[in-house]
Amino acid sequence: MNGLRCLPDPDRVCPAFTVMSEAVLLGMAVSGGQGACFACRAVRTDPSGCPSRSVDLAAGLAAKYGVHRRTVRQAMASAVPPPRKSGQRQFRILDPATGWIDTMLRADLRAPRKQKHTVERIQKRLAEEHDFDLASYSTLRNYVPKRRPEIVAEDREGRQHLEGMVPQEHLPGEEAEVDFADGWVRVAVEVVKCHLFTLRLSHSGKAIHRVFASQAQESFLEGHAEAFRVLGGVPTRHIRYDNLKPAVRQVCTGRNRVESERRTTFRSHYVHVPVGSRSLPTTSVASAAV
Repeated sequence: MNGLRCLPDPDRVCPAFTVMSEAVLLGMAVSGGQGACFACRAVRTDPSGCPSRSVDLAAGLAAKYGVHRRTVRQAMASAVPPPRKSGQRQFRILDPATGWIDTMLRADLRAPRKQKHTVERIQKRLAEEHDFDLASYSTLRNYVPKRRPEIVAEDREGRQHLEGMVPQEHLPGEEAEVDFADGWVRVAVEVVKCHLFTLRLSHSGKAIHRVFASQAQESFLEGHAEAFRVLGGVPTRHIRYDNLKPAVRQVCTGRNRVESERRTTFRSHYVHVPVGSRSLPTTSVASAAV
């Protein structure tokens, strides 16, 4: 009435069905590797069982529960099954060559993709270089695809870097960083793209922000002037730039840049050490920061 399946009455269960079910469960347990304890319990509690070692009785119980007669004799002798023997790994015909194969697979880690060893080439090299021709192609084909990912994992584990950090120390007022970032503002119900100029002091993290309509040279220089005005001075060492395009006229080799005339005049006015230089430059060529 409540939708649940009713359990059968245990008093009405057929005894033959109980014995058969127990035998089926025992056979399933034995096939799954769990039959030692089940066999001892079933054999020792069987109504027809006794401590006798009769061959007929052992054969009958073995046939009844689907186990070996040796299991029946062990159950008659003791309620605790004997410990399972750990099987010795049988000798594989490929064992003498596994070291050579692993060496070839490790060499493939740094080799171009089309030069990596195939199973056929490994078999050929084993025969030519090591005079080993006992392993068949199918044996190598089963070993190489399983071993190759393991060697890749071992190599990656050996090349993992230790976690760490390089602390950065900046004296107060010594260094600053400048960069532009894109932003969007709403002007009279219209969304307009703008550019956020940021000058940030490396020691304190204090930042000056100004919004411009472009990243032109005028915006670049005006942003510096506003930041210097708010801070009341200029960094004593240098200012680092991610992109110095608005201030340069020509990109030279290495870290060298040829500044524009307006940038040179601006820097001369503020006595500003630019772009990661170690000292005040005497020409219009300044070295760029990374």
